[in-house]
This record gives sequence, structure tokens and C-alpha cells, in this order.
Amino acid sequence: MRSVLFSFSTRLALWALLLAGSAQADVYSDVSHLLRDGKRSEALSAAQAYIATQPSDPQMRFILGVIQSESGQSAQALQTFTSLTQEYPELPEPYNNLAVLLAAQNQFEPARAALESAIRVNPEYATAHENLGDVYAKLAALAYAKSLQLDPAQSGAGAKLTLLRQLLTPLSKPPKSP
Repeated sequence: MRSVLFSFSTRLALWALLLAGSAQADVYSDVSHLLRDGKRSEALSAAQAYIATQPSDPQMRFILGVIQSESGQSAQALQTFTSLTQEYPELPEPYNNLAVLLAAQNQFEPARAALESAIRVNPEYATAHENLGDVYAKLAALAYAKSLQLDPAQSGAGAKLTLLRQLLTPLSKPPKSP
């Protein structure tokens, strides 16, 4: 189950990265417009065609990862973001998006590590801080649930778990895309 808490942050990271680049801006703009218009298949083809000629372009590879993620190709997106973190460890956005995918698969410890890497690279990266808070909240909820499983009389753990579940419940209105 993909967390609603992460979807807005993922898109925010994408648009921040898109705005940061200036080289080949029209190609990036074309692909991002296709993605925004819901033409994922066309966006994927355009991104792959560009990457075939510029395989080391981290910005288009990042966009490719977002397209893969939004198209339900989680395994490919994980691979794309993982390779970006390995090849370009100075970029915080791939760590953030890798963490979002990992958290969506309930892999919270690796997600936490990826977000901490993003924050090490850019301590001012607010989206990564927010996502790290979400991961910590989910880890806390899991710990409280385990405590209650081991000892149902843990009333403090039960109250905390109830509060965290309320916090983690998706909002009635989805966040707006940038």
C-alpha cells in the first residue's frame, strides 16, 4: 500500500529537481509535460530515448525513476534510484525517492537510512526531513503494536498507538501537486 503521506513529497522532489536543471530544458519540459498530462507511456518512451543518447544524465534518469514509480514499475524505479544514489551520492533527491519506494513496501529501516543520507547531503532538504518524520512515526507505530502484542496490558503503548494511527491516517483531501 503506497502511503499518501509520501506522494506529495515525491512530486515536490521531482519538481524541485526539474527546476534546478538548465541544460536541455526543453527535453525535460517535454517529458514532464507528458507526465503531468497523464501520458506515462509517452513520457517513458521519451525519457528512455533521451537516456539512450545521454546515459549519464542524472536529471533525466531521475525523471525516468518517477515515471516508472507512477506507472507501477516499482522494481525498475528502485533500480533507477539506487543506481543514481550510487553514481551521484551528492544528489539528495534520489535518496528521498528511493526511501518513498522502500517505505511503500514496508521496508522502513532501509527507507530511514536513505532519508538520513539525503539529509546528510543536504541538511536543508525539508521534504526529506518530513518523510523521515513519517518513517519514524511508522516505526514507532510498529514498536507500540509489538509491545501490545507481547503484553496487552500496556495501556500507555495502546494510547500512543491510537494517536499514531490517527496521525498516519490519510487526510480526507489528497495533497495538491505542485
